[in-house]
Amino acid sequence: MSDVIGPPVGAPRPRRLDPARRAADLLLSAKERERAGCILEAIENYEAAISAAEVSGEHAVMAEALRRLAVVRHKRDEGDEARRLCDRSYDVARRTDNPVLAAEALNTLGVIHVREGSLPEAAAAFRRALEMGEASRELRARAEQNLGIIANIHGDLDGALSSYERSLDEYRRANDEHGCAIAYHNLGMVSADLARFEDADGYFTKSRAIAEKAGDVLLQGLCLLNHADVHAARQRFEEARRDAEASLAIFDQLGTRDHKSAAYRVIGIVYRETGRLALAESRLRSSIDLALQAGSVLNEAESTQELAVVYQSMGRNQEALQYLNRSHGLFKRLDAKRDLVDVGGKVLALEGTYLAVVREWGGSIESSDSYTHGHCSRVAENAVAVARALGLDELELTTIRLGAYLHDLGKVKVPHEILNKPGPLTRDEFEVIQMHPVWGIDLLEGIEFPWDIKPIIRWHHEKHDGTGYPDRLCGDEIPLAAQIVGIVDVYDALTTTRAYRPAMTHAAAMQEIGKMRRSWSEPVMVAFLEALGEQPAALNPDAAEVMERAQGRAQGRAA
Repeated sequence: MSDVIGPPVGAPRPRRLDPARRAADLLLSAKERERAGCILEAIENYEAAISAAEVSGEHAVMAEALRRLAVVRHKRDEGDEARRLCDRSYDVARRTDNPVLAAEALNTLGVIHVREGSLPEAAAAFRRALEMGEASRELRARAEQNLGIIANIHGDLDGALSSYERSLDEYRRANDEHGCAIAYHNLGMVSADLARFEDADGYFTKSRAIAEKAGDVLLQGLCLLNHADVHAARQRFEEARRDAEASLAIFDQLGTRDHKSAAYRVIGIVYRETGRLALAESRLRSSIDLALQAGSVLNEAESTQELAVVYQSMGRNQEALQYLNRSHGLFKRLDAKRDLVDVGGKVLALEGTYLAVVREWGGSIESSDSYTHGHCSRVAENAVAVARALGLDELELTTIRLGAYLHDLGKVKVPHEILNKPGPLTRDEFEVIQMHPVWGIDLLEGIEFPWDIKPIIRWHHEKHDGTGYPDRLCGDEIPLAAQIVGIVDVYDALTTTRAYRPAMTHAAAMQEIGKMRRSWSEPVMVAFLEALGEQPAALNPDAAEVMERAQGRAQGRAA
């Protein structure tokens, strides 16, 4: 027996694997391991492929293995290493005069930049990829698609539409039917955002037909879901419910909680818009629960906003505001680079919903006093005009508008017979009236607003000379926003009919405000006059002198 372990004498020796073939096989194995979710094995195989390709001089394999490894590293939040690998892949491709692989590296680098929030760098990388990858229509299609995503993040919907259209054209030229399906879906999404619903209908229908043919179940579900959104926007509620429920069945099968959350949101909207508010509340709560489980801040924010509108429809205004506040906080947490959405546009739309809820609640407050119809809206409009005259910024204007709509919130707790008493109030009755700013704050207990509106509600009846209520603040202790709402509130009260007196003329009201000039700071008085297009002479002579002094001080500060 031989003491050397080896092949039997005369047996054929094992064939050595060609180094180039070995590098290509390792690359293929790495991709298979990556698709299977075996990430550590994939990394090991990619690194082995890179080493083998470097030895054999297989530069194309090396460039591709470097790029794919960059993708894996980036998914593991190893951003610096991912960028280094992309740069190396690009250099290898350029040295061997392979512009398509160089363009692939640039496209991947652009995606990394998007995820890191470096949008200008990402756009530059995608544009260079388009230039260098001219020979690959499929690559150009993906680069155009990525440029469309950047445009969408910036809120440039027309730019996104143009990029997606070019992406579709490249996929068509490449005879890539599945790529066309993705492009059709993207075009449907941006068309819906542009309210081009007829176009969106056609795009989603085409995308879904190809997805069914290709067996892409996830894309089928997404087409159904987003088409349902379009149907709901067009008030085709039965079609919306049908498609949303069909998508829900698909997502349930796939186990994708974030998409299930979105489907429940659409179903909840359908029930709300068709008057089935209890069902709407139930479906939207399910949507929020699924979004929380999936960690989807976007779906949670959108469903929370829709639930707030349900509560508004139920007349549960405090809950509506609570959920709008929660939604606002969630939208502010959104990461545009991760969620690929125009966060600013989402917040702006939410603030529009916020204003609608507050305006309606303000209107409901007026219903308790038959003489004050439209009072809150007029005060809000005039208060914003005064704030503009003072040069306040958009955040302060929004704060004042919302505070003005709710400044009399506490009057819902004032007895009707006191609010509408035709004669003078007794001392006790006036003390009840004086409680309404405090009661307004009580009604908002537990609601934390994105805007500082509570000081407006509590202190709009305070006076600069310290004779106001409820806290007898004086001078600069009274917030500017509360003073602004306070002066226009007095003006509107004087110029509208009340239970205890007829409406005054504008001129008479201005004379009365002149007598009360010590109630507000001089800059507020100046801005009030400017907003109403008046000069100091509109007040009594003494007040006119005060206003001229105030204007001089304001001009001195501006200088």
